[in-house]
Amino acid sequence: MSNRVNGQWRLKSRPVGMVKESDFERVDEPLRDIEDGEFLIRNLYLAFEPAMRGWLNDVKSYVPPVQIGEVMRASTVGQVVESNNADYAVGDYVSGMFGWQEYAISDGKPGIMGRIGKVPEGIDPVLTLSALGGTGLTAYFGMLDIGEPKEGDVIVVSGAAGATGSVAGQIGKIKGASKVVGIAGGEQKCKWLVDELGFDAAIDYKSQDVQARLREECPKGIDIFYDNVGGDILDAALLNMAQNGRIVLCGGISQYNEEELPPGPKNYMQLVIRRCRMEGFILIDYFHRAGEAMAELSRWIDEGKLKHAEDIQECFENTPATFLRLFEGKNLGKQLLRIGEPVV
Repeated sequence: MSNRVNGQWRLKSRPVGMVKESDFERVDEPLRDIEDGEFLIRNLYLAFEPAMRGWLNDVKSYVPPVQIGEVMRASTVGQVVESNNADYAVGDYVSGMFGWQEYAISDGKPGIMGRIGKVPEGIDPVLTLSALGGTGLTAYFGMLDIGEPKEGDVIVVSGAAGATGSVAGQIGKIKGASKVVGIAGGEQKCKWLVDELGFDAAIDYKSQDVQARLREECPKGIDIFYDNVGGDILDAALLNMAQNGRIVLCGGISQYNEEELPPGPKNYMQLVIRRCRMEGFILIDYFHRAGEAMAELSRWIDEGKLKHAEDIQECFENTPATFLRLFEGKNLGKQLLRIGEPVV
């Protein structure tokens, strides 16, 4: 009989407006013994994405909402510490949607948001939550399949210092863009984009006029706008698109915590005038091609063409506070929380 206790963070109340730490509650519950075919995972890192805010709303979406009293849904990477499953040995690193909890029990079957996978030998487990995880895959398929970059394109990425935007911009450079411009908040983030990641220019939306700076940096227009923000920044981009430009709708962090959604883009008729295409996508539709993306992303990392950054906070008690960092503009790169160390 197991004597372990499993620490969990559960949804206590549906957020109204900006998500708060008090919307979640810490619960400790006895950890049951594993059954035949199951294995026990000790979570080591939790991953945070802006899209998680949408899962808290009681509305129909591409996945069911997290229910009141349910463990908060999130990607994790952990280590198998007990196993009654021949496919998962003690010591294996495993990634999956195991949520805000210290331990998880699995039978290896896909869950609500896709597959459970063993971390390949020689791969840093942390990368399966960032550049080789949902973040990297979202950037890969959004840029390549929806954006369809061509040699010489001018590309602009909003939310560019975040985990997805920073990878998407670099993929644009790898694919031959003549110029990649990132939009981010604050001098430090903008400097990082240019000096470390190789963006050609960066626009600080906190201190600069985005509309004017887009005209300055993209005088012939934007061929691909990879949008993680929405709102006023999307409107500014619409006025600066090149003819036959492509707008990739990846996210809309500017609106995730609004009590009432603002009106849609004012400048959407530019799609007609400039013959542009604006298209959204969801990563789960591309899971069957994950192997393809991971192989190419790994190769680019090994060749030094693709850089990545992880903002790693510490301590399970800080889980809700770490989630809020996404909406406070504090993270640089992928937001993670380390809650444990390898145990075997």
